[in-house]
Amino acid sequence: MLKKLPILPKSIIPWWQDGKTISPQLVEPYFLSKGVHQFFRLINGWLLFPLHQADALTCSESMLNLMAWDRDISRFEDEPLSLFRIRVKYAVVNAKDAGSVAGFIQIFERLGVGFIEIDERLPGRDWDIISIRVDDSQLTEDAALLDEIIRSYGRTCRRYEFEVIAPVCLEMSVAPMDWDHQCHVAILEE
Repeated sequence: MLKKLPILPKSIIPWWQDGKTISPQLVEPYFLSKGVHQFFRLINGWLLFPLHQADALTCSESMLNLMAWDRDISRFEDEPLSLFRIRVKYAVVNAKDAGSVAGFIQIFERLGVGFIEIDERLPGRDWDIISIRVDDSQLTEDAALLDEIIRSYGRTCRRYEFEVIAPVCLEMSVAPMDWDHQCHVAILEE
């Protein structure tokens, strides 16, 4: 939003009044023009202050807490301020995306959780269980965040379970298998 605002133009005075001449009578318009421009830059900053406070990533912490209250976001214990700002910024979009599997995956991506897989209606299991597969490091590092996402955006009447996937490096050598063996059998009759 702030990128689309026009920049306050500098007033260009005629070259004979640019302040480089020695005559003090001709220097006054230059300093007057410069002072007026600084004054309007100050006024411009005052007018743009509310717009700077409307962005959750750059606003003051007290304004951030007010936005969080408005969007029904509460800060969990030991949550970094940068993560809290991101959660407040995307609260409305996350609430819209919470109804589908693809939207739920996007919520995790926006909040920086990383790679996840979601399965619904698993065969041989109750219909209301949703399985979320995450990496072991994600579950240990972001446990409070994962619980908060489920609490805020999880579907009602559903049970969520986390499955841990551990990536394993597999090394395999490849060689051609073209072994050919001939066997001659001699049969002796007695």
